[in-house]
Amino acid sequence: MFDCPNCVDDTPTPNRWTMPLLKLGEKRYYLGIFFKANYFRATQYCRFHGMHLASITSQEENDKLEKYIKDFGFGHEHFWTSGTDLAEEGHFFWMSTGRPITFTNWNAGEPNNFEYENGEQENCMELWNRDGKGMKWNDSPCSFETYFVCEVHSS
Repeated sequence: MFDCPNCVDDTPTPNRWTMPLLKLGEKRYYLGIFFKANYFRATQYCRFHGMHLASITSQEENDKLEKYIKDFGFGHEHFWTSGTDLAEEGHFFWMSTGRPITFTNWNAGEPNNFEYENGEQENCMELWNRDGKGMKWNDSPCSFETYFVCEVHSS
């Protein structure tokens, strides 16, 4: 038996987890709030720890996740999700599951695929309380370094 403090254990004993995880239904969430990372580094971090960047499939899930983030005092920060249209512009899907996005919660005027001076466009999805109306979705450049949300399915 080897010691792996960051490995994900399916056992539903809370003290087995080394990271603070919120349990919502079949998922547990981890807020990556200790450092900021671009979309790919955030993806790598979640995968290294046996998780995925989060996918949000209902208003209820979005609301509970928003409350969790706000309760931590990070309600005005940006958080990567696994949403992306890197494969085909304008067709967002969840990288964590490969599934197309069915439920949406975009900020007004989003996604807009804004193009920056360096030519980079917005292909990765974040949660962001842009205008005080709650944490809604925004497409952002994948190189943007911000916080992130990981998820793991609990059995």
